[in-house]
Amino acid sequence: MKEETRRVAERLGLKYTVLEKGTDPEAAEQAYFAAYAAGQREGFYPALLLLDEYALEWLEEMERDGYDREAVRTGCGDQGKELLEERFQEYTEDFGGEELADFMGQETEGEILDHFIGYCSFTDRALEEDTLLLEIPVKNPWEIIAYLPLGGWNECPSPEDMIAICKYWYEKYGAVPALFTHDVMEFYAPLGLNGVDSMEAAREHYAFCTDRIDQGTRTYKVSELAAGLQKSHVWYFWWD
Repeated sequence: MKEETRRVAERLGLKYTVLEKGTDPEAAEQAYFAAYAAGQREGFYPALLLLDEYALEWLEEMERDGYDREAVRTGCGDQGKELLEERFQEYTEDFGGEELADFMGQETEGEILDHFIGYCSFTDRALEEDTLLLEIPVKNPWEIIAYLPLGGWNECPSPEDMIAICKYWYEKYGAVPALFTHDVMEFYAPLGLNGVDSMEAAREHYAFCTDRIDQGTRTYKVSELAAGLQKSHVWYFWWD
């Protein structure tokens, strides 16, 4: 185990398993699913945390800024839907009617995601760095954010907003936060879209992370993302 890996694990104070750099991502994914099943019986939710060069710095910065885990966990509200609507309106407020219609699009094909990719190296597709498989002692999956408070910079929602959005998405879709790096977050969505219209879901994804369409699609249209989401069980977000 790398020294940095040990330091992050100790700082978090959670039960964990180390998945070492170079591990086959399929094996890492299976470990997550086994932990997910165990957590349903034992009262925890798992999360994968990639320990890239920024991970320890990110956690230490949150501590310096006086981050209050318990306040975020207990202060979660029910405004997730409203937050997403406000963000969508903000990001599209300069669009005219025709521009908005073009942005929404009519694409019928999109990338289907059924595997976690945020921890993979671009060169050999193995785990890019050591990754912690954490057992987080929370009753509700959105409370994972209180332990891994990604966000609050650039266009990434603050931890307080993110936890409300995650609560909304769990209640609507059954999606749970699953994988974290310093700038990537992936959800496991075992129910897919749970019967929700794919364009509605894609619109919410864009509101949560504009780069999901602006840098993550070929056509830069909501409909392309929507087409992929119809059959996806992993949701990927990256904030540049």
